[in-house]
Amino acid sequence: MEGLAMLRQLIGQLQELVGSHPPPPHYQHHLQLQLQLPPLLRHRHSQQPQQDHHHHHHLLRWCPINVDEGSADDYYSFMMAAGKSGSYKMMEPCKPPPTKRSRKERTRGKSSETTNTTEPMEQNIWKDFPEDLYEAVIARLPIATYFRFRTVCRKWNSLLDTESFSQHCAEVPQTTPWFYTITHENVNSGAMYDPSLKKWHHPTLSSLPTKLIVLPVASAGGLVCFLDIGNRNFYVCNPLNQSFKELPARSVKVWSRIAVGMTLNRSSTSGGYKILWVVCDGEYEVYDSVTNSWTRPGIMPSGVKLPLSLNFRSQAVSIDGTLYFMRSDPEGIVSYDMATGIWKQFIIPTPLHLTDHTLAECGGRIMLVGLLSKNAATCVCIWELQKMTLLWKEVDRMPNIWCLEFYGKHVRMTCLGNKGLLMLSLRSRQMNRLVTYNVSSREWLKVPVCVVPHGRKRQWIACGTAFYPTPTAVP
Repeated sequence: MEGLAMLRQLIGQLQELVGSHPPPPHYQHHLQLQLQLPPLLRHRHSQQPQQDHHHHHHLLRWCPINVDEGSADDYYSFMMAAGKSGSYKMMEPCKPPPTKRSRKERTRGKSSETTNTTEPMEQNIWKDFPEDLYEAVIARLPIATYFRFRTVCRKWNSLLDTESFSQHCAEVPQTTPWFYTITHENVNSGAMYDPSLKKWHHPTLSSLPTKLIVLPVASAGGLVCFLDIGNRNFYVCNPLNQSFKELPARSVKVWSRIAVGMTLNRSSTSGGYKILWVVCDGEYEVYDSVTNSWTRPGIMPSGVKLPLSLNFRSQAVSIDGTLYFMRSDPEGIVSYDMATGIWKQFIIPTPLHLTDHTLAECGGRIMLVGLLSKNAATCVCIWELQKMTLLWKEVDRMPNIWCLEFYGKHVRMTCLGNKGLLMLSLRSRQMNRLVTYNVSSREWLKVPVCVVPHGRKRQWIACGTAFYPTPTAVP
């Protein structure tokens, strides 16, 4: 009897639910047929062929049951059988189909939710917020916010120059590099791309010379190294805080094309940095920011074949204080250890049908990116250098659907950044595309078009380099 009483209570709740949600009109005939059957036969009558299962599954949800007919065992058997068959679901009234809201309604709903959850900040509480925590919080804000909060007040503007704030920034891990690029339309000002926000920034580096064309050639610790187009003078600048330095004149006057690399003496720019330039005949010099001077550490060893036949399309790669440059005859890599001053040469054959290739690095691994062309097909491929065999192993390719756009076209590629996240400029007479490739996640993404500030004119990227944005770094 106790089981029957509980069952009656449950059926009563179901009937109240059914009463509040009446069945659709086209089910009335089926409901009358169900009501005329005995309790046990109602379930048997619902066992229709498989193709009509969904129709009766919906019908059973609306079928009222009279608990006064039959015994408790009958209803217990009915409930168990329905539960096992999966055709009976408790508390499942029919729901109307969802209606699609307009974009304005969705936006209005989100804004109202945000407004309701936002609470005013109590001045009595926040005025005593500790100064050290205050700097720690700001150091962990998105990099793009530094452009805005410096204009709030003088205190915030001078915050970037404090040593304590620099220490907080040094504790924040650097994950995603930015890209400093030069456009064909305006060679005297750059455009910076933030891949985390997929947004272009257009800083004004007033300290750089305006009468000369200077190009970014290397970076380290948030600093970007520039070289004028005549290969005469070097400049180091932080694009975020506008700090700038012109390096002293070199002791050796070289007018031929040079390759440039840059490393940090320690983990941050506070310990200084070094810049190396080298030409194909083996002449080279090293600049040390600690002494603010250029030195000639020695001569190229006899084990390195001269001329170097450097690949100037490929920027140098820096790994643990060692710079790696790509050469073409013989094919391979030459390296220079900034700490020991030792040059090494590695003979590494380049993959067949490869053009516009350049070095890259990710987590201490040396990578190679280039265009693989055969017949009329062209594809961007990624290789990793195997340390044991000194051979290139292909690890990824651009998606085929993207490569179809290159079919039958004479495509050229420029790598604008080679620090874990690559920016590739792919262009021909009919197209100009910018894409990024994440070496770790193997993710390809298209870069939004770079346009003139406050305008619609599209800018074409000429060259660039990757750098880790560091607001407190100074040259």
